[in-house]
Amino acid sequence: MDSSLAVFLRSLQTSSHDSDASRLLPTATGLLVSLTNPLNITLITSQLLSASSLWDGIQDLRACTRIFSVFYTAAVQLSERSTSDARFGYLPAPLIKKACWATAVVKGADDKSPRWRHTLILGAILLGFEERQKQSLPQHLRSRLESALLTATNLALEVNNKSENIGKFAIAFVLIHSFGLLSPHNQAQFNYDLILPLLIETTFSSLEGLEHGYWLGAIDSEVIEVTDRKFNWSARSNTYHHIREMQQRPLVASLGSMSRLVAYAIRTVHKSDLLLPTMDCVAEFARTLWLSWRQNKLSEIDVSEELEYLDAESRKTTLPTLWHLLRLSLFAVVIILRALMSRLLSDPVLASNSKAPFLARQCLLILRNLYFISSRLGQISSSQYVFVNMAAIDILTQYPEQAENLIQSIKPVGKGLVPPHPADRCLDLFFFNTAEHFTPSLVPKTNEDIVLAGAMPYLVTGGSKFLMEIFEAAHSVALSVLASPNNAELTARQLPFYLDALFNCFPDSLSPRQFRLAFKTIVRISSPPSALAQSQPLLPSIILETIFGRAERASTTPLPQAMLKLQPINQEIPLSEQAVFVMAMIDSLCFLHPALLEEWLPMTASLVAQIEEEEMRRACQDRFWEAISSGEMDVERAALCVAWWSSRGGRELVLQSDNALQIEPVMSGALSMESKL
Repeated sequence: MDSSLAVFLRSLQTSSHDSDASRLLPTATGLLVSLTNPLNITLITSQLLSASSLWDGIQDLRACTRIFSVFYTAAVQLSERSTSDARFGYLPAPLIKKACWATAVVKGADDKSPRWRHTLILGAILLGFEERQKQSLPQHLRSRLESALLTATNLALEVNNKSENIGKFAIAFVLIHSFGLLSPHNQAQFNYDLILPLLIETTFSSLEGLEHGYWLGAIDSEVIEVTDRKFNWSARSNTYHHIREMQQRPLVASLGSMSRLVAYAIRTVHKSDLLLPTMDCVAEFARTLWLSWRQNKLSEIDVSEELEYLDAESRKTTLPTLWHLLRLSLFAVVIILRALMSRLLSDPVLASNSKAPFLARQCLLILRNLYFISSRLGQISSSQYVFVNMAAIDILTQYPEQAENLIQSIKPVGKGLVPPHPADRCLDLFFFNTAEHFTPSLVPKTNEDIVLAGAMPYLVTGGSKFLMEIFEAAHSVALSVLASPNNAELTARQLPFYLDALFNCFPDSLSPRQFRLAFKTIVRISSPPSALAQSQPLLPSIILETIFGRAERASTTPLPQAMLKLQPINQEIPLSEQAVFVMAMIDSLCFLHPALLEEWLPMTASLVAQIEEEEMRRACQDRFWEAISSGEMDVERAALCVAWWSSRGGRELVLQSDNALQIEPVMSGALSMESKL
């Protein structure tokens, strides 16, 4: 064994190239497992950490991961031998105790090598012995290893500020793999004032991370047009191979763990001012991604048009790989933003009037720039995304001036037209979904000139069924403007126009669910005690008469399946245009003044009875009964409905069609089936 060690050390010292030295690493693993003299283990560790053939001229993590793997594999083998020998007896027992071996390895981390290399072996043996809850080390030895890793990392951080980038990459690599094994006490002892900038730079800016997002823009040059108006992004292209290589990088492959570590650092960092450049770095990355995507040919193809304009290779191979990397990037950003928003809510320095609105605005701009990812992948409903979005909105609504500046900066760029570019429509969708939360805090002029004007093209223009989401978002933000108490005068001017646009859009550009919600909202904002009801008390009657007339003339054919998918979850029966109008009237009854309610109960019931298709009529009857009996009405209206239903012919009027179907037509004077004659 001594001769094998001597040959190994001589070969390591005489190797002139890192590839030659790398071939010796499997031998190093075998020696570490089989050596019995702790001094020899210390010697081989010291040589591996200081050999110029392994470390000179390295620019990436390859040498670091190789050394990490050597000690990790050795620790795993020693641990398995101990466990297997004790329990099963099918592996030879280790020739040296684990505690003695670990101590010898740690002694090899001497002054001949920089501190950041020490973190590699400390993290490797801790991970090899303790991962998967094996807990194979004595508690005192594990505590010493954790303490050694903590000390080596903090010392390396202090020295590494002016050192090469490879040290930063190595520290980040070790931390993301070993951080979860440390005790909560030791986790809190790291110098996060130095760790946070290192992790942010490594994640978003370094060549081992996401490279500022520049790789997305480089794809455009290799997206070429082929036959039949189809585009191809080849799996043999340089940009595709680069993205595949990025996904295999140690830090990018562990982007989830990296982002959680960054989030912990954000929550723990002592200097709150460090969070401002952190937000700036994330914002710059998101902005670069958006600009690169907007200038990419792939962004010109809507997701509904990919089958028409992309070839099979692009749809099935290259594009899914790209979206996988973009999804990883989005997840990492959202996790980091969640930690930033949580820290902002609890930190008095960040919550100050000078910083809170700035951070909230930055957060929303980041979400806007990444909306082309989140909207496509359906991540806007995830709990973390919702928290980040709503927390930033809630903070910014407390600062009307800054909120107005945000709305000005993200307003739609189209001049009264629906943008033809899918990426621009994506930004419009974000604007609508965001602006509807700010309408109560905006002045009426901003609501009219920016918010309502931005939604106008989508309100008056019919469109593809694939644009249903953005049309509905435009209606939602318009309703938000009209429902704001500050906009009573604006609502009086714009409500007739919006009501006309609402009927013109349905059912081509609006789902039954959204139409019912919009109509119910219109009735609510025009009924007492709203300010609009005081100036125009007859408006609810006019609105109901409008839909009443349209319901009598509406189509009785069930709506297309694409529309039915957007019905309320509890509405399984396909409805016609007429049935949707009737449902909308029923939804609105609870907002009417009692005197007006008494007038419209029988009129609505008569419409229910006019529905010819039995299943649709039964659905409307059930909804009618639910509206008057399930608590939607207040006490006064509920009492009126009960009296109308039970003693004023309401029940018979609603169910008259059912009763008519049950009465068998017979000739006058004839004997019925029940007759005994």
